[in-house]
Amino acid sequence: MKLIILDRDGVINEDSAQFIKSPEEWRPIPGSLEAIARLDQAGYRVVVATNQSGVGRGLFDMDTLNAINDKMVRAVAQAGGRIDAIFFCPHPADSTCDCRKPKPGMFLQIAERFGVELTGMPTVGDSLRDLQAGVAVGCTPYLVLSGKGTKTAVDPDLPAGTKVFPDLAHVVDHLLARKPAIPN
Repeated sequence: MKLIILDRDGVINEDSAQFIKSPEEWRPIPGSLEAIARLDQAGYRVVVATNQSGVGRGLFDMDTLNAINDKMVRAVAQAGGRIDAIFFCPHPADSTCDCRKPKPGMFLQIAERFGVELTGMPTVGDSLRDLQAGVAVGCTPYLVLSGKGTKTAVDPDLPAGTKVFPDLAHVVDHLLARKPAIPN
């Protein structure tokens, strides 16, 4: 099975330092919806793994998070693609849960749900914690420079072997046609 794990904010949609707190605030990054559609059409199972501490902080509730995710799923469908599952951590940053990235709990749940070994599977994120969670279970890390990615790209703790691309559309170009990454 071909599976890819994507972070949400900063990878699929525009990010905000004040959190994405409503469906109206959710805006796709240009080319991201079409990129997901291309992955789907190429036989990939597309899974989203996202920290959503705004729930735990009381900035928005589960109904609102579901409405935001529903908007994303509908937008991807309109572009001709599908998101196979969305995993999220609702806990605040100071939580001791196992699901909040950089901990690998969500990734382990994904492996269990889909019955796959994640070694070598691509994971795409814009923050160090996104990549660290994937690397902890053997995923191949892809950093996008959208969202927080430009700052993350210069982090000395960037996992070895991380491939860097301008955005999700360029990651998908690489995965489907093997175009080169940006040199580190």
